[in-house]
Amino acid sequence: MAAVAVGGVLGGSARYVLGLTFPTPRGTFPLTTFAINVSGAFLLALLLVYVLEIWPPTRYVRRPFAGVGFLGAFTTFSTWMVDTDRLLGHGHYTVAALNVFGSLSAGLAATVLGPAIGRVALARRLRLAARHGHARRYGWWVR
Repeated sequence: MAAVAVGGVLGGSARYVLGLTFPTPRGTFPLTTFAINVSGAFLLALLLVYVLEIWPPTRYVRRPFAGVGFLGAFTTFSTWMVDTDRLLGHGHYTVAALNVFGSLSAGLAATVLGPAIGRVALARRLRLAARHGHARRYGWWVR
């Protein structure tokens, strides 16, 4: 639970700082939220490949801290919907629709791309290990 809590504090703080650093003007496409959510979807999908298929098993750091805590707090459905509600409330229906469907499409694409890139990295790592006569699947930290 501590790993999730620390990850959540760091992820939520990073998201908050990015929102302050790159504010979205009223009535415009919420690019900051879009970029955060799409990059977070990609990173979470990529992380899961590493956690489940590449790195050695661990109980505390990778999945609870990074996946659930950090990326769970970094990417938020609620901010996406609040942005959409504000756009609708101010009569920006086209931008609101673009926000909903664009974020959903880009998020799904990022979720497909993350594991694909992770598995390419795994295949490359295994080919290099086989070429050099190393049978181990994990990195130098596992002996």
